[in-house]
Amino acid sequence: MPCYAIDGVVPVVDPGAYLHPTAVLIGDVIVGPGCYVGPCAVLRGDFGRIVLKRGSNVQDTCVIHGTPAHDTVVEENGHIGHGAVLHCCIVRRDALVGMNAVVLDEAEIGARSIVAACAFVPAGTRVPPRSLVAGIPAKVRRELSDEEIAGKRAGTEVYQELTGRALASMREVEPLPALTPGRPRLPVTKVDALVAGRKGSGRDA
Repeated sequence: MPCYAIDGVVPVVDPGAYLHPTAVLIGDVIVGPGCYVGPCAVLRGDFGRIVLKRGSNVQDTCVIHGTPAHDTVVEENGHIGHGAVLHCCIVRRDALVGMNAVVLDEAEIGARSIVAACAFVPAGTRVPPRSLVAGIPAKVRRELSDEEIAGKRAGTEVYQELTGRALASMREVEPLPALTPGRPRLPVTKVDALVAGRKGSGRDA
């Protein structure tokens, strides 16, 4: 995985974390135990510190960057969806930032909150705990239910399991030229499509 020092500052990655070989870490980046950093994610600690705390995940093509005045932090069990951008902000414990969302400078996403996919969270925004925020600009829509918070946590646990699977078995290979009889399926049983999770809930997300 490409890791680069700048001004003598070297990234720190706990041995229990998984970083995909195409992820890029630069400078003052600290990745804690049990974290997952996906393909083509970029964590640029060339201006300010970036911290991923225990059990958090940063999925494919995410970008995290910051400024010298404030650390950019994803707290324990934070969940950063595909393509999201975090810039000099804090994502509190058990919060989720949805796919392609943007969270700007000095914003704070409260514990156990969810930022909807494609939302734009302006600089300085304070999202209360247990909130659903959505829109451009993002606004608090409602409080999350216990069921929704549990669903988010279950999704994060799937990524924590993926960390272990990737550390144990992911490797670069040549593709097969053709489908082989009896091709195995992946041993994953707990992942549902979002629409499946919403059936019968009567809730919008």
